[in-house]
Amino acid sequence: MQPNLKQLHQSAINNLNQGNIQQAHKALVELVTQQPDFADGYFLLAMVNLQVGQIYKAIKLIEKALSFTKSVEYTAQLAKCYVLTGDLQKAKNTALGVKPEHISKALDADTLGVALTQAGLHQQAADYFIFALSLAEASNTRQPQFYYNYGVCAKFLGQFDKAQHAFENAIALNPLHHQSHFALADLTKVTEQNNHIARLKNAFEQVNHPDAKLHIGHALAKEYQDLGDFSAAFAALQQGKTAKLANKTFDNQASEALFAHIKQLSDKYKNQKTAGNQSSEPIFVLGMPRSGTTLVERILSSHSDVQSAGELQDFGLSVKKLSQTPTPQVLDTDTLSQAYQLDFAKLGSTYLEATRVVTGSHKHFIDKLPFNFFYIDLITKALPNAKIICLLRDPMDTCIGNYRQLFTINNPYYAYSLDLLDTAKFYSRFYKLMQHFSALHSNIKLVKYEELVAAPEQKIKELVSYCNLDWQPQCLDFHLNTAPVSTASKMQVRQPLNNKAIGRWKKFKPHTDAAQSYFVKEGVLGLIK
Repeated sequence: MQPNLKQLHQSAINNLNQGNIQQAHKALVELVTQQPDFADGYFLLAMVNLQVGQIYKAIKLIEKALSFTKSVEYTAQLAKCYVLTGDLQKAKNTALGVKPEHISKALDADTLGVALTQAGLHQQAADYFIFALSLAEASNTRQPQFYYNYGVCAKFLGQFDKAQHAFENAIALNPLHHQSHFALADLTKVTEQNNHIARLKNAFEQVNHPDAKLHIGHALAKEYQDLGDFSAAFAALQQGKTAKLANKTFDNQASEALFAHIKQLSDKYKNQKTAGNQSSEPIFVLGMPRSGTTLVERILSSHSDVQSAGELQDFGLSVKKLSQTPTPQVLDTDTLSQAYQLDFAKLGSTYLEATRVVTGSHKHFIDKLPFNFFYIDLITKALPNAKIICLLRDPMDTCIGNYRQLFTINNPYYAYSLDLLDTAKFYSRFYKLMQHFSALHSNIKLVKYEELVAAPEQKIKELVSYCNLDWQPQCLDFHLNTAPVSTASKMQVRQPLNNKAIGRWKKFKPHTDAAQSYFVKEGVLGLIK
């Protein structure tokens, strides 16, 4: 390489590592202009575009880089980019196209593992994570994130001892690795004699980033709750969320407008003649998070004709893709308005095709994305033969469950959960919308969590019958289902049905008084016991 090109290349790498995106971009454009077949120039340009959210452009640039030279690093990043666009089929094919024996860097093996995890292929992902750990060990480049990623994967697979060991290894390497602290607390039930509270309090004082405060605050809350100290648990949650709230308060006005717009559109187009895709494959299990959606998913996927596809983003992404609205959000009023002008048969087909990376091996699959409730009206038009099951749980138990849950960081869907009263307001909007939809559509079954727990055999038989499935007794033994669980309920659903969580909100009184008063004022009393 010419000296000038070498300098440009090194300058771009240095600037990229230091976060100087503009300088890196300038050096790289000059580099590929001078040498149009320089593969790493295009790859580094892709990394620049990835930093600023230009994922599709990053994909094109990595593909161009790969046309000049084969590289495991490029391929791993390409798989990761496909995941970010929701193209799980391409992500899967790209990742699995790299054999472990061709990988020499731990980071590449780890990146491929992450891509496969995101595609729902947890068993295959585990192989890459284990390989990443062995490469890191051999080269003395162990990193806490490698152990953390493997731990999460092991947790999905129900390998809880392996997960625990991995998280402890991550913390041993970095005592402030906040993700591992939370994952460990979430995994284990502590006692007075055996807990991590002192370690967690020390870590909480030392970390400054809002995400780190949030994780460790949630970890502390979980351990205090295990010890029966609910007041300390609530205080830890509040402290953990403070920094995050300061940066990002929930926009109740925009949320209110979105729910109102959905209701308005469903009324406006209720007599709209649509064909839709006639497939009866999908079963949508939806509702507020922490309301029993994973439980119902496990019950139904214990049936031999039903597979669990996890929480698929595909319906919302299909709506966005076909609507072609320029707005940055997947879900917004403009996109929803445009969606009612779509060819609904095409929308149904686009969704089904997008799911094929994880579906197709059974007569039916379950899409368990809770927030698909926003799309119920569009689902009934695009997939008229799909079954929709909506879980309803006591509003106070649901709200405290959401407030206690550490959801995906920076996902706008979950911003309400940083404040308990915001959570109550969001629940109220959801509840009223569900009453509206259930009156409008005949393919929605509302299931009350408390009734399911109180009379499991009767309610499970009703669920199976509603989905037009023959009765199979293993649906009652859902806790024996060995399939991976990638949601917050991965521990609970491996236990027989119980009522331990019913009325849990009362233990957090008086911190719950404002939310309770709000529900009384709004008249959302149907489920309050």
